[in-house]
Amino acid sequence: MTIQTEAQLENALIDQLNQLGYQRIAIKGENDLINNLRTTLADINSIARFSDDEWQQIISHLTTGTIFDKANILRDKLPVKFDDGSSRHIYFLSDDPTQNRYQISNQITVDHTTSNGRTSRFDVTILMNGLPLVQIELKRRSMEIAEAFHQTRRYSREAYSAGYGLFGFIQLFVISNGVNTRYYANGTKNIEFAFAWADITNKQINEITDFATSFLTPTHLTKMLTQYMILMSTTKSLMVMRPYQIYAVENIIQHINSNNKNGYIWHTTGSGKTLTSFKASQLIMNMPDIAKVLFVVDRNDLDTQTATEFNNFRADSVDSTNNTKTLVRQLGQQHDKLIVTTLQKLNNAISKDHYSDNIAYLKDQKVVFIFDECHRSQFGDTHKRIKQFFNKAQMFGFTGTPIFEKNSTSKAGLKLTTNYLFDKCLHQYVIVDAIRDKNVLPFQIDYLGRYTQKGMEKSKDTNTELTAEQVEAVDTKEVLEDPKRLKMIARHIIDTYPTKTKHGEFTAMFCVSSVEVLTQYYELFKQVQAEKQAEDEAQGKIFKPLTIATIFSYAANEAVETLDGLLDEESADIPTQINQSSRDKLDSYIADYNATFGTNYNSGDSYYAYYRDIATRVRNKQIDILMVVNMFLTGFDAKTLNTLYVDKNLKHHGLIQAFSRTNRVLNEKKPFGNIVCYRNLKFATDQALSLFSNKDKAKEVVIIPDFEVILEKYEAAVKALKTIVATYQDVDDLYTEAQQLSFIQAFRDVMRLHTQLQTFSEYDQDNTSLDKQEFANYVSKYSGLKNGLTTGGDKSKTSILEDIDFQLDLLHSDRVNVGYIVKLLQLAKDSKDKNQQQQYRKQVQDILNNDITLYDKQELIQKFIDENLPIMPNGQTVEEAFKHFWDVEKEAAYQKMCVEENLKVETMQKVIQNYEYTKRLPRKDELKDLPNYKVGLFNRDTVLNKLMIQTHQLIERFYMGL
Repeated sequence: MTIQTEAQLENALIDQLNQLGYQRIAIKGENDLINNLRTTLADINSIARFSDDEWQQIISHLTTGTIFDKANILRDKLPVKFDDGSSRHIYFLSDDPTQNRYQISNQITVDHTTSNGRTSRFDVTILMNGLPLVQIELKRRSMEIAEAFHQTRRYSREAYSAGYGLFGFIQLFVISNGVNTRYYANGTKNIEFAFAWADITNKQINEITDFATSFLTPTHLTKMLTQYMILMSTTKSLMVMRPYQIYAVENIIQHINSNNKNGYIWHTTGSGKTLTSFKASQLIMNMPDIAKVLFVVDRNDLDTQTATEFNNFRADSVDSTNNTKTLVRQLGQQHDKLIVTTLQKLNNAISKDHYSDNIAYLKDQKVVFIFDECHRSQFGDTHKRIKQFFNKAQMFGFTGTPIFEKNSTSKAGLKLTTNYLFDKCLHQYVIVDAIRDKNVLPFQIDYLGRYTQKGMEKSKDTNTELTAEQVEAVDTKEVLEDPKRLKMIARHIIDTYPTKTKHGEFTAMFCVSSVEVLTQYYELFKQVQAEKQAEDEAQGKIFKPLTIATIFSYAANEAVETLDGLLDEESADIPTQINQSSRDKLDSYIADYNATFGTNYNSGDSYYAYYRDIATRVRNKQIDILMVVNMFLTGFDAKTLNTLYVDKNLKHHGLIQAFSRTNRVLNEKKPFGNIVCYRNLKFATDQALSLFSNKDKAKEVVIIPDFEVILEKYEAAVKALKTIVATYQDVDDLYTEAQQLSFIQAFRDVMRLHTQLQTFSEYDQDNTSLDKQEFANYVSKYSGLKNGLTTGGDKSKTSILEDIDFQLDLLHSDRVNVGYIVKLLQLAKDSKDKNQQQQYRKQVQDILNNDITLYDKQELIQKFIDENLPIMPNGQTVEEAFKHFWDVEKEAAYQKMCVEENLKVETMQKVIQNYEYTKRLPRKDELKDLPNYKVGLFNRDTVLNKLMIQTHQLIERFYMGL
């Protein structure tokens, strides 16, 4: 049986779409596209035809702005002045499928030879009302769909701005090789955010024929474009919702329309509940019989965080309430239909007469409440008061860890479960589903710290090792809080931090049992780091002390460590009753923080600001380890956090919540979340996974295999690589692109497994069949193939390697930047031992030869070493000399670029300054004022594309990785 070709796959899909209600039309190029658009827009707006003047108004409007601007234009109406003097608003897209025209075309060609000498031809394009809104890129069944993803990225970058730029209206991409199909919004930069469609039970729909039947019907596609895309106002980008988010929203809407009962959504932690709840809130507030939608959180910090996220999804969509008085005022205003508030403020509003009288008019109106996390904080009297005050209240809760009978508490003999409060689960998407879909990461768990009972000798016949729970019989507190044990753990954390976080590429959190233990650890970390620094300096090594910060509640009734393991919520609010000793300790730690970061916080009126600053610095990797008791273990998201060290008892939802701080998806360098347990939490972990996965074999999915299993896979991948190229020199003999592709795919598999193994302390690459030097040699050849694509070749031809996912994140060095090299050069300069000098210089040379992240800086650094280092004046440090050298070279580089390209120097300085402030590379439209001459309309794209490449290269060379 022959394999279906790409052309056959394309024709079969077109036939299927035709049967689903799409009209097939022939569009060869831009002229056909514009003619069809002109006719179709007139038709749907009930206009006989547009005159040339009328059409000019429309086409001028459609051809302006960025992809984000066009997305807004698409969803808006345009006032057009007609030749007879009348004016009408014409629409481009309706949420009513009967008011749209659905067409398909294939092999549309776009000419962008003026910008890069190429043309592009698109597989299948779905047009709605004449505008191209969905691009479908197909590959034959034996190829990776990642190639299609990178091809669409290239289209977006190179082809969509050509001519009138109408392909800038593309909202969604669909990519498929027949058996694997994904969809994503235009502008998506990472294939991790290309989603599989699924049915309501979360079963993936991967076959393109099944996908088309479920997803590409005109009715469903219209709903996706008009209801389930988000135009991110802060980032000027498009987002599309995942299937489980859509089913949750639709089930809530259906529930409101069909009955008055409550309901809850069980979506695992990290799966995007905020976006789901925002979209639900947005659609509910548009329902005519709904008076108010209140989004309720249980902590002030989440109040601000949620309002910020909502306003990111849509500018000014919501105001958070600063206090109860503000909440009451907003409840009294008709235009404030969506409000974010806290449970405490809401309780005050309905409990105190001077507030409740002002909102009494809502008592008999339909008010919908959406609770961000329907957990224990809902089980007090507030929930009952809300139902008593609002006669037509309907409540919906979101949770990643529901309360079942097994992990519930009782009140008056009644089991307080999520079902008890919210009646019915409307949709579920559990951790096993999310890991399978790659929406969250699995965990790699180390269980460390077993204890031996005093006075007992080990024998072959007697198991004398006791788990943390069993030690309770001896003296739990004495053993667990023994200073020797705490110091051993502190040293273990310092020693393993580079391995676990990939030398600071990520950050870590350390949760402990109590404030008392935390204060001991804080001082021990200072002691251990000083000892470690002295040891490393004696051995000629570099040790950079870790930045450790902490925050905790200093309330008088701080939670005492028990074996219960259920997390108590710690508020970032200032407590009313305080423990003065704890507060004094915290103030001293905040003083350390202020000295490190140049801030001025305290435990009083700036305590909440301190909390927010810590959250920001953890996300920005400025804090290496954050020490906490309970705070930050729920509700805090940081994709850059990949490791949790645990020295406290956790169980049930508390354990899942804490572990889930580490499993947000970021890139290939973060394959899983690291959990290091210094207590025996294995049974508790297994129990929690069973409780909250609701699936068979959950443990196999959620926890990655042991080191030995991954190592075995690595060795198999190396063996497969060497059947293609026995040595790294053999890469040079791969003459055809097909041969090179085989090598790229094989070595990429090796790199992926190497990345996973790097987080295991027992991994020693030199003891594998591919030692460090040989691996580095292969890296050089691999990166050479990638660099060859961007620096040479016939630009009019498209290489089959161009759309291959090289996954360069896997090549990034774990600890090396220019600053690290400068430190090595300083050590070489200071050393009196010639052998050691040579060793440091060899280290530098190896880094320059093998680290792809320094590829664009290699020549300059070598110049500094060869020409400047030997003539450094006495008393000058290498860092000072290098900074002066770098500044001179940087100034010369951009002056040269300004002269050669005839650019405005002052404008170039502003572009650079903007990058230094935002850390974002400039977009093409931000460079339009750079030329010191008038750029013609027809070569504008060519000029700006060239300037964008040159400016990016300049910034990457001189400002990144220092």
